[in-house]
Amino acid sequence: MEDNQEYRVLARKYRPRDFSDLIGQEPMVRTLTNAFSTGRIAQAWMLTGVRGVGKTTTARILARALNFERDGIDQPTIDITELGEHCQAIMDGRHVDVIEMDAASHTGIDDIREIIEQVRYRPVSARYKVYIIDEVHMLSTQAFNGLLKTLEEPPEHVKFIFATTEIRKVPITVLSRCQRFDLRRIEIGALSSHFKMIADKEGVTIDEESLSMIARAAEGSARDGLSLLDQAIAHGSGHVEAGAVRSMLGLADRTRIASLFDLLMKGDVSEALDEFKSQYDAGADPRVILTDLADFTHLVTRMKYVPDAREDASLNEVERTRGSEFAQKLSTPILSRTWQMLLKAITEVSGSNRPFATAEMALIRIGHSAHLPTPEDLAKIVQNQDASSQAPMSNNGTGNGSGNGSVSPNGGGDGSSTSAVASQYVSAQGNGGGASAMLATGAPVQQNRPVLAVDNTDPATQSQAENIPSKPAELPQVQINSLDDLVALADKNRDVATKIQIRNHVRLVKVEPGRLEINLTEEGSPQLPGDLINKLQKWTGTKWIVALSREEGGATLSEIANEHREALVTDAKDDKDVAAILAKFPGAKVTDVRISVKDDNEFTIVETDDGDISPEMIELDDDSIIE
Repeated sequence: MEDNQEYRVLARKYRPRDFSDLIGQEPMVRTLTNAFSTGRIAQAWMLTGVRGVGKTTTARILARALNFERDGIDQPTIDITELGEHCQAIMDGRHVDVIEMDAASHTGIDDIREIIEQVRYRPVSARYKVYIIDEVHMLSTQAFNGLLKTLEEPPEHVKFIFATTEIRKVPITVLSRCQRFDLRRIEIGALSSHFKMIADKEGVTIDEESLSMIARAAEGSARDGLSLLDQAIAHGSGHVEAGAVRSMLGLADRTRIASLFDLLMKGDVSEALDEFKSQYDAGADPRVILTDLADFTHLVTRMKYVPDAREDASLNEVERTRGSEFAQKLSTPILSRTWQMLLKAITEVSGSNRPFATAEMALIRIGHSAHLPTPEDLAKIVQNQDASSQAPMSNNGTGNGSGNGSVSPNGGGDGSSTSAVASQYVSAQGNGGGASAMLATGAPVQQNRPVLAVDNTDPATQSQAENIPSKPAELPQVQINSLDDLVALADKNRDVATKIQIRNHVRLVKVEPGRLEINLTEEGSPQLPGDLINKLQKWTGTKWIVALSREEGGATLSEIANEHREALVTDAKDDKDVAAILAKFPGAKVTDVRISVKDDNEFTIVETDDGDISPEMIELDDDSIIE
């Protein structure tokens, strides 16, 4: 490079100039190649994808292909490896017939009107007049509407190429008039190879680990990755090392991330915090550490179900080996719980003014949860507790359920037991029945009903647990024996919303004084059992247990009413008088049946095909009005 030559960043210097330079977009290139070779060239294209994946570059290459001219070639072609008459001007963005417009700064209908007025004029020197509109989703609704007619029937010398990162914001009426190409995120392996090639051309030495870290940080964007590579080259004065890249990106060592994950899964909180502090002191950002932990959790979970995942070229040997070990050892509920906690922690750290302390608290929660049972194990424990609470109690207060509850620290993965896990769980403030019933069915527990773990080895704690009743001590003053009673109670208290929920979505499984077992339809609200607990206590003055059962239960009140109505309609159709009316009015049908409480004369209302309503006086054996 000459001293007087202006430096160009790598993202511009190595910008693809033809379709062979595009990486990771083979499906689009193949489709365009076939279209151009057969002369099936569209009037408009829509290019969509993440930032830096090559949308605008592809648009310019496509404009080159449409206007390619050189000795012996005077037609659109994909083979543009050599420069044609218009190529350099198009790639530089200065060709008079290739108009680039940034929709972010030209959003109004006036800008579109200018395009509509210009399209009728033929190109000055090129074959086609090409309009490239970047970030097209930024156009206003009026601008999109103004473009529709021209986009549907453009002059034969005009082509449109749109690019956007927000395809969902583009009206469907515009999309339907374009050929759409989704430019994919570039795989990490392809990015690493591309960066290696560029580093060799620049005379820069760079190791594989550095390439992998930059490719990961690029997140599928070639432009972002080249910007990071440019920064790394400047950081290392032409020699790029893994440690320098890790420091530049604020990353943690992938090997140390695996070690931190191991400590958390063992529940060794103290050692995990020391390791986290060490990585933080080395320059790793707390949010990045949590993100890397989440990525490693995802990798372990994926290895559990996709064995070929360990063959990913972007993984180092530590990730392959230790990831496979964790995949065999840890259960899916544990991994899923860790994933959810990490996602929540990343959000908390991002919005905190004390990211280090926030991240430490998140790691403490994750490490502490390693010795807690999974929801499945907790459900079994609570079910056993409920069974034992109904059995005769022995002197030590454990009844027949004293052996109900060893669980594995890994969520039941190996069936081993631990004394650190409580064998019985009761609700604080005497609401254990309702909480345990919801836990047993997987429904969410309300925040105002915390669950306490009671260790059987502590006699004092056992005594406290015995004093907390698992069922109401007194019978409810208002008796409920059916869903009708429950609906009547809601109606009496003018709670229309609850009344509708009960009628349409509640199936009764079992009812006894102070306890309801119900099942819900698919449309039923999962919050309904908890709401009923609170409302029944308010309406009756007594605490109730409302349990979600896995049994199907009976029909809902709405279903019962519909069945009754259908039976009445069927009986009415069988009546000879009704049959005579239906025969007299072709196309008429029975739509409803109501029981009459007046005299013996009833009206039958029959609807005909032409919409006429014809009332007829008839006498029926039963007291029914038929509509």
